[in-house]
Amino acid sequence: MKEQLENIYNSAKAEINEAKSINDLDEIRLKYLSRKGEFNSIKKGLKDLSDEDKRTVGAFANQISEDLENLLKEKHEIFYSKELNEKLQKDRIDITLSGKYTPMGKIHPLTQTTNEIVTIFQNLGFSVVAPELSPEVETEYYNFDMLNVPKDHPARDVQDTFYSKIAENVVLRSQTSGAQIHVMENKKPPIKVISPGRVYRNENINARKNNFFHQIEGLYVDKDITFGDLKGVLNEFIRQYFGASRPTRFRSSFFPFTEPSAEVDVQCIMCQGKGCRTCSGTGWLEILGCGMVDVNVLKGVGIDPDVYTGFAFGMGVERLAMLKYAVDDIRLFFNNDKRFLEQF
Repeated sequence: MKEQLENIYNSAKAEINEAKSINDLDEIRLKYLSRKGEFNSIKKGLKDLSDEDKRTVGAFANQISEDLENLLKEKHEIFYSKELNEKLQKDRIDITLSGKYTPMGKIHPLTQTTNEIVTIFQNLGFSVVAPELSPEVETEYYNFDMLNVPKDHPARDVQDTFYSKIAENVVLRSQTSGAQIHVMENKKPPIKVISPGRVYRNENINARKNNFFHQIEGLYVDKDITFGDLKGVLNEFIRQYFGASRPTRFRSSFFPFTEPSAEVDVQCIMCQGKGCRTCSGTGWLEILGCGMVDVNVLKGVGIDPDVYTGFAFGMGVERLAMLKYAVDDIRLFFNNDKRFLEQF
């Protein structure tokens, strides 16, 4: 039996030396060392040997099996390294070649402008209103009634406001001013907040107007707040956003929810005040409306106007972006033209 084992070992060793691939080694392992292989077939005859021969022949058989395993392992490593090197050489990357250009998205200019405005007002002590207190789908109660807008006001007509079929008196908000009502109903003074968001108006689209745009509402209610505080905050905002060299002006106006009211204009950057289609020939572009919160608005939300006063303002994000970046048509922000957007 010992001689048989030696013959099998020599045959297996010769085949291992002649093997050309990992597959050849797998076949050799299966032929000699598997459960049905030649070595196990010989080992089954150990039961017929004497105890002394069992120990001698069994140890010899185990040694031969171990030697073959080591030979197979060494040969396998040689073939594996060779195949790996061939694969690496075949799939080699030429690092001198130029890479493939992958375009990356960027923040939309209106989002950039909104973020910049919000940051300025946060640095001035304002906090951002929670989204649930500034809904885009509103009732007439918050969009008009609580803002002291009369029932017969033209802004409430279907021609100016988008009415919904969800329920009676439900509208797409025409201004972010409704947020101030939600805030004052849920928070006691002092209140110092801003509310950025989208608004909708049923208007003809042109270079200056769109039926969907963005506003930022501001509200400050506390004791002893004056119009001088309003001018101070807005002048500082304009200075930080446009720079001190941009001419601005406060102009008296009227809004149902503020008294007194004003509009703030900035000199048109496109024509430097000379007049163009963007500013309708006036040389100025209105960027926001503002004023002291009307007494009736404060009373409506349960704030005593004899104790507290406040101011509010609302600005158009698109108008501010147009003035800062010299964009002469508001529609460019919504056309998704890459040639325009890539400039930002």
